[in-house]
Amino acid sequence: SVPACCSARYNLALLACFGFFLLYALRVNLSVALVDMVEPNTSLAKNVTSNVCPEHSSTIDVPRNTTGVKYSWDADTQGWILGSFFYGYIITQIPGGYLASKIGGKLLLGFGIFGTSVFTLLTPLAANLGVGYLIAVRALEGLGEGVTFPAMHSMWSSWAPPLERSKLLSISYAGAQLGTVVSLPLSGLICYYMNWVYVFYIFGALGVLWWFFWMFLVSDTPEAHRSISHAEREYILSSLKDQLSTQKSVPWRPMLESLPLWAIVVAHFSYNWTFYTLLTLLPTYMKEILRFDAQENGFLSALPYFGCWLCIILSGQIADYLREKQNFSTVCVRKCFTLIGMIGPAVFLVAAGFIGCNYELAVAFVTISTTLGGFCTSGYSINHLDIAPSYAGILLGITNSFATIPGMVGPVIAKNLTHNNTVGEWQMVFYIAASINLFGAIFFALFASGEVQDWAVSGYHLHRN
Repeated sequence: SVPACCSARYNLALLACFGFFLLYALRVNLSVALVDMVEPNTSLAKNVTSNVCPEHSSTIDVPRNTTGVKYSWDADTQGWILGSFFYGYIITQIPGGYLASKIGGKLLLGFGIFGTSVFTLLTPLAANLGVGYLIAVRALEGLGEGVTFPAMHSMWSSWAPPLERSKLLSISYAGAQLGTVVSLPLSGLICYYMNWVYVFYIFGALGVLWWFFWMFLVSDTPEAHRSISHAEREYILSSLKDQLSTQKSVPWRPMLESLPLWAIVVAHFSYNWTFYTLLTLLPTYMKEILRFDAQENGFLSALPYFGCWLCIILSGQIADYLREKQNFSTVCVRKCFTLIGMIGPAVFLVAAGFIGCNYELAVAFVTISTTLGGFCTSGYSINHLDIAPSYAGILLGITNSFATIPGMVGPVIAKNLTHNNTVGEWQMVFYIAASINLFGAIFFALFASGEVQDWAVSGYHLHRN
């Protein structure tokens, strides 16, 4: 095979990694900033909270910046603000996949992140104009981000040799976890020392900067790339020659009747339920139940995603090693990794609800739970490219549409279940997430496939990879 170092396909993976890094930074910064944007007395049931766990803060006395504007939004309004992103996000998934197969993923991904960055820069202005404007801007950010994953999957269908799929995709998508890792504590520090508006200005500006690099250095296919070596181009094209369909029309019906696709849908939905519930509410849980102050909060909220990032990178290497060197079948690897990545988190999540005020254990359990979830990237997450490389962008659009629903309803349900912020209420939230995870894992293990499906190849002829 062609060396990986400095190759065009690994450069693409790294640039994509930075792109997804910024995408998630732009997505989660509001979860942190919101704590600072809301007047303290509007946080619900202060007196209930204080009886749950003892106050626990080793706050360094730093003159905290309090110049940021405060808004009096109640818990339900905050739930809507946090959920509004997904209302835009869900709309552009399938169109994003379809467009990427027509115009290519480069422009779509580039402008998706560019648009999100611009709306992020407008967030403080929108918040000042009123909560309706803020919700609208967040929904528009969602529209921009909605096309990015399908566009990336679509690009990888022309760039990733089958036996390097787990490696390349795990590098590019791991950026999302890293974005969470860096932006949670960093947003906390920016809020603490500067003012919450800078959270949006700094990350928004970085996104615009990234866009220039992306437009200049990346191309949709190996054929169109300016500086790719001849050997690498031949290597990629020859490895994909049996896998791609030449038919121009999308086989919608056989696609939607395909059980392996629905296996991915169910797994994706279940995984995201836990992921989004934690992503949007972990800062709240840390603050209201475990009672960490904002600075510690940022670092501790980020720990789980750091674990997840490491796990994604490592499991991507392991998955391809098992397929290439140990002759494990693709479907076996995808199923095993999905089972580890969904049952593991379910167990530790439930455990996290039962350790009372033991901070160290709570943080450890939530961290292990999220870390193990990283196995899913080399499980169901890449499976779209195994069963239908030509339509991977569209398939991801379909599964991600379903998988966005938890982002919309999960936090709202969780906020509704935790009105008094008691430990019992949070246990309920963790229970629900764990049982959904368990169901998704079992469903995927029963019905997933690792073969290119008949309908995904031109002329519907069978072949094994």
